[in-house]
Amino acid sequence: MQNSILHFDLDTFFVSCERLLDSRLQKKPLLVGGLSDRGVVAACSYETRPYGIRSGMSMKMARQLCPEAVCIRGDSGVYSKYSHLVTEIISNEVPLFEKSSIDEFYVDLTGMDRFFGNYKFARELRHKIIENTGLPISFGLSQNKIVSKVATGEAKPNNELQIDAGLEKPFLAPLSIRKIPMVGKASAQTLKSLGIFKIRTLQEMPAEVLVRVMGKNGETIWRRAQGIDHVPVVPYNERKSTSTERTYERDTIDMQTMKESLIAMGEKMAYQLRMDNRLTACVTLRIKYSDFKTYTKQKRIPYTNSDHKIIATVMELFKSLYNRRMLVRLLGVKVSHLVQGSHQIDMFEDDEAVLNLYASMDRMRQRYGPAAVMRAATIDTKSIRSNRNPFNGEPPIVLAHRRQ
Repeated sequence: MQNSILHFDLDTFFVSCERLLDSRLQKKPLLVGGLSDRGVVAACSYETRPYGIRSGMSMKMARQLCPEAVCIRGDSGVYSKYSHLVTEIISNEVPLFEKSSIDEFYVDLTGMDRFFGNYKFARELRHKIIENTGLPISFGLSQNKIVSKVATGEAKPNNELQIDAGLEKPFLAPLSIRKIPMVGKASAQTLKSLGIFKIRTLQEMPAEVLVRVMGKNGETIWRRAQGIDHVPVVPYNERKSTSTERTYERDTIDMQTMKESLIAMGEKMAYQLRMDNRLTACVTLRIKYSDFKTYTKQKRIPYTNSDHKIIATVMELFKSLYNRRMLVRLLGVKVSHLVQGSHQIDMFEDDEAVLNLYASMDRMRQRYGPAAVMRAATIDTKSIRSNRNPFNGEPPIVLAHRRQ
């Protein structure tokens, strides 16, 4: 029985999500990522590609290359929500799939062609995802994961491509060596120094030559160039942690600034947990100082997704970990040991009014966007004036909270 592996990739995923939220961004050059000079481009629209912009580039350089680009910080909660929608559609339609990243999926269709054509099924599944989410998505279909992934890249944007059995080598031959997964900048430079620019050249070389030049990775690259890959699709499991971080434009020792960041990150993690119907039992704090040394500390807690419990734990960890003599470059918060479930009310500690408040806040965020309502402790007056809601142009509602 021939293997049949399908690879899905959501096109410019972060950009597509932002355009769903605000239709005015359609067909405009768009950059998503950190907005400070230290920020990097997490995603860029196809309109920015002719300027030489790519993911991973510094935001400062990207702005210089394309001054007219719209720059957006982005929201991981929104992207997780749309990723979850796609994951749910795929899980309801196929027996085995692997989620390799927030926007990439492998599906094992081996044996399903006895009931209906795999290419036809893949097309129907792709159109179902587009209709239900509004997100553009491409796919590649072949005998293995590597060829399917390369085929998806060639199918983009928003298209599909099937590579029939036996045609893997001819399909790969004319492509650049950078198209091979695992061949990065350094590996490509090594190969180019040997006069190797196309995959065809790799296909014609003995594997031993590549092994001598590149070590054990040389054999893997050679096999992929031949279209050979036996890595199975790994059944998808829900991730067990999620995190967020803040890199400061300038290293800081301002306690108020850091406190605002920590409260905002704790609030964001709690909201994301509630939206995913999950609970956490472990909170981790990460501090990177100006000398680039990084320190982490974690604490186990009873399962929860409540703002006040997660934020209190974050602040406790910060108090015990922070070295006041050092400038801080980055702060990060991670929640782990995640399980499915809703918050179990503690009759001795939980306040009914606070729980009702969380429910109301969540409904407002779902309707008007994650930035629609936030704690007053996390933003200043200047932020309120400048942070506009993309849905209606109004500033966010600011929630004042009781001091404990």
